Amino acid sequence: MRYGYWLPIFGGWLRNVADERMQPTWDYVRRLAQRSEQIGYDLTLIAELFLNDIKGIDAPALDAWSTAAGLAAVTQSLELMVAVRPTFHSPAMLAKQAANIDHICGGRLALNVVSSWWSDEARRYGVSFDQHDDRYARTAEWLHVVNEAWTAPRTSFSGKYYKVEDLIVEPKPLRTPRPVIYAGGESEAAKNLIARTCDAYVMHGDPPERIAEKITDMRRRRDAAGLPPMRYGVAGYAILRETEREARDEVARITDVKPGSPGYENYRDWLTNTQLEQRVTLEEYSVSNRGLRSGLVGTAEQVSERVAAFEKAGADLLLLQFSPQLEEMESFASRVIRPS
Repeated sequence: MRYGYWLPIFGGWLRNVADERMQPTWDYVRRLAQRSEQIGYDLTLIAELFLNDIKGIDAPALDAWSTAAGLAAVTQSLELMVAVRPTFHSPAMLAKQAANIDHICGGRLALNVVSSWWSDEARRYGVSFDQHDDRYARTAEWLHVVNEAWTAPRTSFSGKYYKVEDLIVEPKPLRTPRPVIYAGGESEAAKNLIARTCDAYVMHGDPPERIAEKITDMRRRRDAAGLPPMRYGVAGYAILRETEREARDEVARITDVKPGSPGYENYRDWLTNTQLEQRVTLEEYSVSNRGLRSGLVGTAEQVSERVAAFEKAGADLLLLQFSPQLEEMESFASRVIRPS
């Protein structure tokens, strides 16, 4: 199992806890990233939203790509999985910028391609907002241009959404044949696209038995496309305590979200513009990415058993969230990743 974590660019993961003791600042995320690779973490996922989905739209949030460039220069081994939304980035320009960052970090860059869901954010930033299946059609063209830019000496493409003529991107990324491309989604359009064009499938939190079903389904789609096996990642919010009762008390504290809390309007927008296999309750939405459904809650022994169940299900990457991030990551590393 590889262990990754979401970089807390929003100042936390809890929509009803105002101060989680992890400010959205360069100083905090730099210290966090440098310490994480010392204690056994393999990867960080740097999410991309220009507005703060967790603490409310008026709260500060770090930019994903400039943060990634900074981290590329101050870390040594951490894989940097940076989210990118095709509606916000020209594929040719992003391919150039990403290749440059890959050189800065010595070949540790990866992409997490996300088809946008937040219509209000797009409106405020002056970006067109496609309907669901149109977003995935756009993403398919975007991925084609990026892949060709990274692997071909020159490329030309003319589609519905993008057009490039005799495109040159040099230097190419260090990682060959290209940086790893991760993506997630639960609609048919998303799963078919990911199976055909990406290297890894990342999933919202769910129990191991549900994750096993999803992986079986994606393996079937991948085999039908005649492509090599994919990697599989799962999101999870981890709560590690001395007793199960203490862990459950923490769950109760962090899920007491009410209408009117900072993320409540975003919750309704998100439900409107996504096609999920399962409905998400407001209590679950109080922790992002359905993380509590993964069940990484309890004693070190219980959580370790749950990790083993995910590995048996076929997952090879956990994308973890903690609060407060640095302190809880230290505990998880010493008791689950590298127990003494």
